Amino acid sequence: MAQKVTLAIIGGSGLYEMPGLTDTQNHEITTPFGKTSAPIVVGTLEGERLAFLARHGMGHHITPGEVPYRANIYALKSLGVERLVSISACGSLQEQFAPGHIVIPDQIYDNTHGRARSYFGEGLVAHVSVADPFCDDLSSQLESAVRTAGGVVHRGGSFITIEGPRFSTRAESNTYRSWGMSIVGMTASPEIFLAREAEICYATMAHVTDYDVWHVSEAPVTVEMVIQTLNKNTAVAQEAVRILARQLKHARDCDCEHALATALITHRDVIPAETRQKLGLLVDKYLT
Repeated sequence: MAQKVTLAIIGGSGLYEMPGLTDTQNHEITTPFGKTSAPIVVGTLEGERLAFLARHGMGHHITPGEVPYRANIYALKSLGVERLVSISACGSLQEQFAPGHIVIPDQIYDNTHGRARSYFGEGLVAHVSVADPFCDDLSSQLESAVRTAGGVVHRGGSFITIEGPRFSTRAESNTYRSWGMSIVGMTASPEIFLAREAEICYATMAHVTDYDVWHVSEAPVTVEMVIQTLNKNTAVAQEAVRILARQLKHARDCDCEHALATALITHRDVIPAETRQKLGLLVDKYLT
C-alpha cells in the first residue's frame, strides 16, 4: 500500500461495515494468535487510509468471550495502525447517561474471566503501565468529532467489562453502580490492554443503548432494545468517524507509542527464539 494505514475502527454490535470507504482492499490475515474476527477492510476515507474490522464477524456470529482479541490487534499492528477507535454498545449505570447518548470513557475495570489478556509469557515478561488506559489525545479528538456530528456526548467515566454473553442480574448491576462504574459492556477488555502492549492509541465511542437492569422505571435490557438504539445512532457514529479521519492529527501527542520502553523485564539472552520471533512485531525495536 502506498499510504500508511494509521487509523483503525473496530465496529461492535450494530456496526459491521464502514460506508464511504473508497479504493478498498480486503486483508485476510493469519497471525501467531490465529485469524481475525473478519477480513480487515482497508480503504480511503477523507484522504486518510483507514482499516475497519467487524469485532463479532460478519453476521455477528462471535460471542464476546470468543472474539480473537490478540489476533485482531496484532493484525492491525502489522498493517501499521497507530490509532484505534472502538465503537461499542453499552448499558448505562448512571442516570445522566441516557439511551442514545455517547460516552467516551477514561477508565476501565476488567471484570471478565477466561480471556487471554496479554501477548507476553512463554519466556518473555512485560509489565505494561495502564494507569490511564485510554489515550487522552485520541479521546479528545474523538469527542470533538462526535460533538461536530451532532451526538450527545459525555467525556469521562469508568467502563466495566463483564464476561457475557448474558446480561447482568439486578444484583450485579447495582453492585457495579455502588462501585462507581459509569457504563457496562462486554468487549472493551482485554482489547484495550492489548492495544497498549502493541503501542496503539485506543479510544472508545460507547453508545448507550439501555439502563441495564438497575433502573426501576425502565424495562430490562433486551437485544431488540440494543439494536433499535444502535440503528438510530449509526449515522452519528459514521459521520463522527468521517470527521475524525478528516481532522486527525498526524503527530501523536501521547506516550502510547513508547508503552513497552520501560515494560520489558526479561534479559534478552534468555528469551526463547520462538517467543522472540512470535512477538517480534511488538518488541524488535527494543531488543535489536
